[in-house]
Amino acid sequence: MTSMWRTCGWVLLGSALILALSLGVRHGFGLFLSPMSAQFGWGREVFAFAIALQNLIWGLAQPFTGALADRFGAAKVVLIGGVLYALGLVFMGLSDSALTLSLSAGLLIGIGLSGTSFSVILGVVGRAVPPEKRSMGMGIASAAGSFGQFAMLPGTLGLIGWLGWSAALLVLGLLVALIVPLVSMLKDKPLPVLGHEQTLTEALREACSHSGFWLLAFGFFVCGFQVVFIGVHLPAYLVDQHLPATVGTTVLALIGLFNIFGTYTAGWLGGRMSKPRLLTALYLLRAVVIVLFLWLPVTTTSAYLFGMAMGFLWLSTVPLTNGTVATLFGVRNLSMLGGIVFLFHQIGSFLGGWLGGVVYDRTGSYDLIWQVAVLLSLLAAALNWPVRERPVARLQSGMSAA
Repeated sequence: MTSMWRTCGWVLLGSALILALSLGVRHGFGLFLSPMSAQFGWGREVFAFAIALQNLIWGLAQPFTGALADRFGAAKVVLIGGVLYALGLVFMGLSDSALTLSLSAGLLIGIGLSGTSFSVILGVVGRAVPPEKRSMGMGIASAAGSFGQFAMLPGTLGLIGWLGWSAALLVLGLLVALIVPLVSMLKDKPLPVLGHEQTLTEALREACSHSGFWLLAFGFFVCGFQVVFIGVHLPAYLVDQHLPATVGTTVLALIGLFNIFGTYTAGWLGGRMSKPRLLTALYLLRAVVIVLFLWLPVTTTSAYLFGMAMGFLWLSTVPLTNGTVATLFGVRNLSMLGGIVFLFHQIGSFLGGWLGGVVYDRTGSYDLIWQVAVLLSLLAAALNWPVRERPVARLQSGMSAA
């Protein structure tokens, strides 16, 4: 038992550090919108499209990287993802056109993130941690990713101010390269074959015939739309409201800080309460927070309060959504199935990031996108409410036989 918990602790630490690096660097991309757009004379749509493409590529690649991790272990997938992520940051720092920005920030970093972020890493945690502690373990790993978001933002802003945006990206590339040696901490192996091995086709057919799988996926679409729109465009929005640029950076840092508590709390509650009902409550609270932010005068204080509140709700959806998928279908194909659900998150991310830039360039305002974000919150709350945490018949029959 002691040996098992020592292994779990080692895996949790490695997973947490990788997520902190991967998500911490990604969380600061919005800080590069203004300096890059100003230097090259771009509208906000150019940078927004590259980051939106990144999220779409990330989502499209995720089911495949997840399937590879499920079948062959996560270490090789994370290793390749870390290398591609680091190279993408280096080439992003050398970008001087919309095309090179899309290829580096969009394509390379998107693929890199698919191998170093939630679906693959939480699949590792799900296989390493006992079932009764699975939601908590995912919450701890997700909280570490949130700490990376909090810790990396001031450093990223400092690098941009000290070295300029291009050199700052090169330094971040070196930092992300630390993922490569951290791979050794992921003691992840495919689960042993017990009786009939469920094929990928069978796993996909089983999930796709389950209404709860699709309800979770469409609900996660809303999460992606909101977090990427806010992460990419909020600093510029606050500048438009005549607040100093440092306020936007501080708000993103507060989102990362309070996300630590939010994801941990969500993981803890998910082991004690219905995860789909918690998801419904989270999306309703997001709608309330956004409405209050838009209704009240935008000041430094209101912006900071928005960052704290939204941070608590930011990625709390992740351990709850992945934990529900694990409960419904088991953990053997968790990285792949979680990756498919995450694809919907990233389609939402693409639209939230890109449409934010499009709407602003066309209208000179983000008002329409804020309104859409509120309506989508209400839709996601309604979608998650009917989901029930009952394992599929295949798992129930296995439990009965045991």
